[in-house]
Amino acid sequence: MNSMTIALAYNPLFLVLRFLLEVFALGCYALWGWRKVPGPLRFVAAIAIPVAMAMLWGTFATAGDEARSGETTFDTPGPLRLLLELAVLGGAWAALRHIGALQVAKYYLIVLVVYHICAYDRIWWLLRN
Repeated sequence: MNSMTIALAYNPLFLVLRFLLEVFALGCYALWGWRKVPGPLRFVAAIAIPVAMAMLWGTFATAGDEARSGETTFDTPGPLRLLLELAVLGGAWAALRHIGALQVAKYYLIVLVVYHICAYDRIWWLLRN
């Protein structure tokens, strides 16, 4: 990578931000399950939905992705992985909106968009792999 680049996808601070966005997204799915599933099934939903999302997130990855370990269970083409990431992270935004947490959803979306703009080098890499 060129030392003059402004891309931040692999900067340690941005890797931490990415991790926090992922954990926050899983929390959003748990909260959505808790608020939208009635009765005792809400306990199951609050656990099962984020676990399912985490399994998708961790299982389908693009081999060699430096923003992850570089390893994967199912080698997924980069464009498909990018769609998965946008679906999982964007789905968390939709979940927040659906439960009425509009302000939180707005700020989460702003951080998410800024992160992806700054991580354009990784996005470009995913689109080419």
